[in-house]
Amino acid sequence: MNRSLWTCPRCGRTFANVSQSHTCAPLGDLDRHFDGTDPVVRAMFDRLVGELGPVDVLSEKSRIALHVRMSFAAFMPRRHWLDGHLVLARVARHPLFRRTQVFSPRNVLHEFRLTVPAEIDAAFLALLREAYAVGEQRHHPS
Repeated sequence: MNRSLWTCPRCGRTFANVSQSHTCAPLGDLDRHFDGTDPVVRAMFDRLVGELGPVDVLSEKSRIALHVRMSFAAFMPRRHWLDGHLVLARVARHPLFRRTQVFSPRNVLHEFRLTVPAEIDAAFLALLREAYAVGEQRHHPS
């Protein structure tokens, strides 16, 4: 996928689609999301981001989004755990998935909760990398 990204002239965020609808707000401080959380919550987040290639980490008001050409994952740190979701181009199964929402055949949100680092297994990391490919829009036909 070689199409250039559109940059919002107001907030500076990039998008795959011109004039894409979004909350046009300045990004915040990433560390703020981890204020008052157990150190393991930040460690799990950092490990997951470290498993990926180049990625924009967007510290939004209520979540942390991971973005390449499009956002493909989001995290909401809580005091003792890390809630989040992955966007995949299919319905997938994993013991961590608490709920799945199908928005279209190739836009499926998978909600999860991580409570300990040991839950981040090879299968979950493979799904994270699959979501990254969705963020790159490699799931779209050329």
